[in-house]
Amino acid sequence: MTVQLLRRKFTVEQYHKMVDSGILREDDRVELIRGEIIDMSPIGTKHAACVNRLVNLLVQLLGIRVILAAQNPVALNDNSEPQPDVALLKPRDDFYATAHPQPQDIFLLIEVADATVMYDREEKIPLYEEKIPLYAEANIIEVWLVDINEEIVEVYQQPTPARYQLMQKFASGQTLSIQAFPDVNITVNEIFGR
Repeated sequence: MTVQLLRRKFTVEQYHKMVDSGILREDDRVELIRGEIIDMSPIGTKHAACVNRLVNLLVQLLGIRVILAAQNPVALNDNSEPQPDVALLKPRDDFYATAHPQPQDIFLLIEVADATVMYDREEKIPLYEEKIPLYAEANIIEVWLVDINEEIVEVYQQPTPARYQLMQKFASGQTLSIQAFPDVNITVNEIFGR
């Protein structure tokens, strides 16, 4: 006889109530993906440096054309509130004080993967194979997966309800641009500090 485990799925509203009631703390390293509360991997030094480099580079290149959010939540739907490493958001006077950014507010999401890239790719829980389609379903127009180990950047564009139709890989020496800002060029070498 097989025993079926029951899973309890949560809404974003319930997730926030857990923080308000003290079940979760605001500094807990968790995110809500498809109704499940997922522990996030600890941030290693290479990961942190890459995120810092991206933030510095994007602020220099885009200035006040965007709000740059680092490792903050985005509200994708009623049961998913991930925390991408970098989000380029449409400017708003309140800097999203009244609500987390939603898909229509997002120009670009960037996820950085380092020591856990294989786990990240195969699980996301914290899995990018789960997260990337989740972003496509939410109609996020562009997502980058920065793979520190391979020193490549995977660029996902043209979302459909199931997946991204276009995925390109960029390696050392190549240049990429942000779909919403085609005048802005970034080299892979700049992303990896070369």
